[in-house]
Amino acid sequence: MNERPSTNVIRPSGCPGLLRVVQALDGGICRIKLDGGSIRADQADAVAAAAERFAAGVIEATNRGNLQIRGIGPEHGALIEQLLAAGLGPRTPAGDDVRNLMLSPSAGIDRQMLLDTRPLAAQILFTLQTHERFHELSAKFAVQLDGGEALAMLEHHHDLWLSALVHEGEPWLVFGLAGSPLDEPVGRVPMAQGHALVVAVLALFLDLARPDQTRMRHLLSEIPTDEFMARLAGRVPLHACRDWQRHAATDGLHIGAHAQHDDRVYVGAAAPLGRLDADMLRGAAQLAREKGDASLRFTPWQSLLLPSVRREEADEVLAGLEGLGLLCSLDQPLAQLIACTGSSGCGKALADTKADARQLAELLQRQGQTLKVHLSGCPRSCAAAHVAPATLLAVAPGRYDLYFRDVTLPGFGALQAHNLTIEALGHWLDARSRSPLDA
Repeated sequence: MNERPSTNVIRPSGCPGLLRVVQALDGGICRIKLDGGSIRADQADAVAAAAERFAAGVIEATNRGNLQIRGIGPEHGALIEQLLAAGLGPRTPAGDDVRNLMLSPSAGIDRQMLLDTRPLAAQILFTLQTHERFHELSAKFAVQLDGGEALAMLEHHHDLWLSALVHEGEPWLVFGLAGSPLDEPVGRVPMAQGHALVVAVLALFLDLARPDQTRMRHLLSEIPTDEFMARLAGRVPLHACRDWQRHAATDGLHIGAHAQHDDRVYVGAAAPLGRLDADMLRGAAQLAREKGDASLRFTPWQSLLLPSVRREEADEVLAGLEGLGLLCSLDQPLAQLIACTGSSGCGKALADTKADARQLAELLQRQGQTLKVHLSGCPRSCAAAHVAPATLLAVAPGRYDLYFRDVTLPGFGALQAHNLTIEALGHWLDARSRSPLDA
């Protein structure tokens, strides 16, 4: 049974949580952290009902596989109680902030996976929530556990990442600090030592970091990685890792029907610009009950999956999701666009990014183009945890600077054009139909 919130254990923070509603221009925001991105159909119904009853009905899929309710009115406590009653809260109130463990959305069912990460993930999540020392971690401190799946977000940086390796027939975990599985690992441990490794890394971080060093990268900017690793080796046995490279993930597997490791498929669909309404979520939950395993999985691409659908029913499920207003094909320009809340809900945004993104999608549709573009209302880049191939950074209402990603440059990349309207951008892109954006 989840404990009820208590004000003496919920610390102040600018990040919303389930127990901490944060105010925005459009009302309160409540963030519901999902274990491995997964939610039961009945829990999805509870989220939809809470969004309708206590808020404006807006539900967001986040870029770390969680959900947010926006536009919450004054009845914060009643909304929280309804979500807790559905089993969506932390094991302890103080453990809510630290439930930041990201898995592949296809963990346990992916055809390419080297191991099922879910049992270890459950151990780690239990420890994060019940070990009082770990409640000192920042609400942004994040861990990734990667099982080698084909469907995997490998661009988000994490404070600690672990990735599956099979060596001489035995399961291992390689790991790294302040990066992603695309980086060079700093060591490896047997799978059986995975939990002990996570505990040791987090405890050592808290031992060494000052209060202002809330992320692993902050600590490693002062303490060399070699020194951190030498201290870590005194707490858990480590092994060197040479010539390891993460197998490539496959782009686009979060949308459409794709084979699982068994004889079933999972079906994916994107929430337009990351947003659902209560009917969309409730409808997806009903499809999951009727055609899947009565669960949904949310992804870092702001989409959802219905696992364990019979192959012969996949087209019917896709049609059902599309009928709800979800995007079921990457050929739809809106499925390739990311946009932050924008000025309609955020005081820091300089433009209405959601409305501008829809205008851009219409222009791209007419031009027959599908481009990966991120619209950000300010430099904070809240909607994307990685740099997109192209970024539109708002400079005024309806006007943006255009950047192309460049790994040799910081921030969003190389500035291509300044102070463009969406219509001017459409003409600009049409004139450069062979631009690097198509890569």
